[in-house]
Amino acid sequence: MKIYTKTGDKGTTALFGGTRVPKDHIRIESYGTVDELNSYIGLIRDQEINAHYKEILIEIQDRLFTVGAILATPPEKEVLKSGENRLQNLGILESDIELLENEIDTMESELPPMTHFVLPGGHTTVSYCHIARCICRRAERLAVHLDHNEPIPEIVIKYLNRLSDYLFVLARKLSNDLNADEVKWIPRK
Repeated sequence: MKIYTKTGDKGTTALFGGTRVPKDHIRIESYGTVDELNSYIGLIRDQEINAHYKEILIEIQDRLFTVGAILATPPEKEVLKSGENRLQNLGILESDIELLENEIDTMESELPPMTHFVLPGGHTTVSYCHIARCICRRAERLAVHLDHNEPIPEIVIKYLNRLSDYLFVLARKLSNDLNADEVKWIPRK
């Protein structure tokens, strides 16, 4: 199979099910941003961090492929001619969200309470987490926008929301683990 097909040379691409849309379609923007997020999470995973965090990040990357597949499937193509739902065995589960929540709770129990906003940075790995968090928020906004036009499963938006929370807390935890400075944002008076 060749990597190039030339079918997108005129600015369109195919969704799951074969429907062709412009490459700047909100659905493409949505799952493309999830792909960008997945790449940044791979960059975090490539850093010198605790093996447990790496395992969780691999799980998240797997879930993000699922999110991408869901976002790449227009509602009219979810059901195959055989009557089988393409997404039936592919979905994001409540247990995926619970995993993120449990990880957040565990990390927060080992951190000092937040009293101020913190400036992103302090260590390269922490900065990668903050970049991923921002991309995750953008993916969430795009998924919400898509949902206004073509409904998507509510749990996808919920997962992206919780994932951005996880990435924020992971950044704080890594700051702590790496003895990096966590600079508080204190507004001017």
